[in-house]
Amino acid sequence: MVERQVVTVGVDLAADARRTAVCRVSWGAGRLDAEFVVPHGDAELLALLRAADKTGLDCPLGWPSGFVALVTAHHRGERLPSSARYEERADGRAGLDPLRFRLTDDLTWKATRMRPPLSVSTDLLGVVALRAARLLDALAETDGPVPRDGSGQVAEVYPAAALRCWGIRPAGSYKRAGTETRGVREDIVSAVETGLGVPLPEGVRARCVDSHDHLDALLCALVARAVLRGETRWPHTAEEREAAEREGWIHLPGTGTGTGTGTGTGTGVGVDSGAESGLAGLLG
Repeated sequence: MVERQVVTVGVDLAADARRTAVCRVSWGAGRLDAEFVVPHGDAELLALLRAADKTGLDCPLGWPSGFVALVTAHHRGERLPSSARYEERADGRAGLDPLRFRLTDDLTWKATRMRPPLSVSTDLLGVVALRAARLLDALAETDGPVPRDGSGQVAEVYPAAALRCWGIRPAGSYKRAGTETRGVREDIVSAVETGLGVPLPEGVRARCVDSHDHLDALLCALVARAVLRGETRWPHTAEEREAAEREGWIHLPGTGTGTGTGTGTGTGVGVDSGAESGLAGLLG
C-alpha cells in the first residue's frame, strides 16, 4: 500500500495574479519533492489551496482592530476611540502603533528584533490583503469559515522572519534588484538545503536564486509544514487568541525567539546552531 504524501503549498501573494508565486511541496519519509506552479487566475489558485494539507500565505489575513474601530467611528461620524501603543519591548523601545500594526506584527517584531512588518492598514500591502480576504471568502463559501489563526486550511507566514527563527541570517536584503542580492539568495538556498539535509530540485533551486518571490513561496511551503507538525508559535493568551481570530496570526517556526547572533558559515549567511535541527525536523 502506497503511503499518502503530505502536501503543503506556499503562496507569495501579490495583488496581481501574474506576480504571485506558488510552490507545492510533497513530503515523504526523509525527502521532499518541490515544484513551482503557475495558477491562471484565482479559481486555479483556490483549487491548489483546497488540495493541500496546509497552505502558507505570505499576506496578512486581517487588519488591526484599532484601525478598524477608528475607521468605523469616522465613517459613522462618531468620536474616535482612544489608542495606546502596545507594551514596550524588552530593550525599552516603545511598542508598535495599534492603528498601523496588528498584535501579531508587534509580537513578531519583538521576537525577531527585525524591522517591523509592513503595515496592512497604511502601506500598499493592504491591496494584497484585499485579495487575500476575497480568497478566504471564496474558500469559506464551499469549505466553511477559514480561521485566521492558522488552524484551518491557511496559515499566515512571514518568510523573512521564518529565516531568522531558523537561524538563517542573510548578509543583506535578498529582495533588492542586482547581482549582489542574487548571491544572497543563493546563500539562503544553500543554508536551507543544509538545514533540511537534502538538496532541492535543481529547477526549484535556480528559480529561488533568480527570484525572491519564488524563494518566499518555497519558504511559505516549509513553514506550512512546520505548522502541521506543531512546530510554530500559536496564540497562548486570551488576548492573543482573540486578536488572532480577527487580525490573523503570523506563524513563526521553532520555539525560540530567533535572536541568536549567528555563527557565520563563510557564505555570507549567518546560521545559528538551531537552524539545522529546526529545518531537518520538517522531514520527520
